[in-house]
Amino acid sequence: MDEEDKTIEKKIKKDKKNDVVEINLSFLKNLGLENIRKNPWILSTIVLGFVLVISLFSGGIAVGEDVGSNKAAQNLLSFINSQSSGQLIDLVGVSKKAGLYEVIISADGQSVPVYVTLDGELAFLASDGIPISGILDSGNTGDQGSGNIGNNDLEPERISSVNLGDSSFIGEAEASVTIVEFSDFECPFCQKFFAETLPLIKSEYVKTGKVKLVYKHFPLTQIHPLALPAAEAAECINEQKGDAGFFEYHDKIFDNQGILSKDNLKKWAYELNVDKAKFDNCFDTEKYKSKILQETSYGSSLGVTGTPGFFIGNEQKGYTFISGALPFSVFQQAVELYLA
Repeated sequence: MDEEDKTIEKKIKKDKKNDVVEINLSFLKNLGLENIRKNPWILSTIVLGFVLVISLFSGGIAVGEDVGSNKAAQNLLSFINSQSSGQLIDLVGVSKKAGLYEVIISADGQSVPVYVTLDGELAFLASDGIPISGILDSGNTGDQGSGNIGNNDLEPERISSVNLGDSSFIGEAEASVTIVEFSDFECPFCQKFFAETLPLIKSEYVKTGKVKLVYKHFPLTQIHPLALPAAEAAECINEQKGDAGFFEYHDKIFDNQGILSKDNLKKWAYELNVDKAKFDNCFDTEKYKSKILQETSYGSSLGVTGTPGFFIGNEQKGYTFISGALPFSVFQQAVELYLA
């Protein structure tokens, strides 16, 4: 065993009172997490041939108590980011799979799966290619056949109400089920949802009158400098063209996300035959900045920590929270529960 291997100490002790397993995590600091930005796959190759179990924190929550996907994911991000002076890791999405939370984390746009126990105490870093019974490989997240959510998986994340306000929407106003999307126009995973999952939701549920999709802004301004201007431009379009114009512009932005710029935001607006002077005044004065930031704050109060984030349901039965650019099958199962 070489010296590097010797530094990865696995000192496991049993806390008889709380029955919590702890493992020494000091070796993570020695890895230099700034290297994750250069090569985020280091997270999945730290340990080859077996699964590394890490303790996020000790005590406080009894093993077996389900803290919910949002709390479990936040525990993981808080721990990883605490090892560095800067926030190197972002949350992509989280879902429940085979009795664990699969938390997809990202560095520089590359995603890596980490599996967290339901109580938020332990995380498992699975090395690439190591099969884990019952857990779907995160590489299948774009596959329409992957993902599985059942009744028990949805219940812990249900909230009673979501204030739709005057946010733009598509679909029938009185549709049985509402999907509230908190999104960021510059977010690559929001674009992934737009390109891969949204078309299926539209054809299966929106066009059939079963689902209304409401768009709310959640620009991640610290990492996406054009997200807020894009949201402001979309609201200026809505001012002149209503919800139909908003979503036409929404589609144009995501279709051209790779060339997003303030100049192009104006160019794309003009292509929708808006009053140019009125649009420019609206956009240049940041007329809707306050509204957008209020929506972002509201999303945070509901537990949204990354984009895209979704609440699916209605005011009669409550709403289920789904985080990340997950496949259509996940949304399908959630919607069908509320349609039943």
